[in-house]
Amino acid sequence: MKKPPPHLGTYGKALYSGLIADFGIDDSAGLALATMAAECLDRLRDAQALIEKHGMLVSTDGGGLKTNGAVAVEHNSHNRMLAALRALNVDLEPLRDRPGRPSGADWKGRTK
Repeated sequence: MKKPPPHLGTYGKALYSGLIADFGIDDSAGLALATMAAECLDRLRDAQALIEKHGMLVSTDGGGLKTNGAVAVEHNSHNRMLAALRALNVDLEPLRDRPGRPSGADWKGRTK
């Protein structure tokens, strides 16, 4: 199995390794897309840590509030990661034991 690029963080390395192992990615385009998805996940997690630390809104010099810049980074990283996963054509949907919509029994106990 191909090792993750050394610049990836913990989350990125885990995603990269999982993609390579689970989907048998070994072509250069696939490896590049897996790397991109992993980089985006690392960036997303870093942004989430900053949002957790500083909040969704931060104070301005004038005493007002504005959106923390990490919110946009989180959003963009999430979208780019999903785009890379789509380009890899990996199936992220949970498998069902039969085709079609879930039966009414699958919704039993669901709260409104």
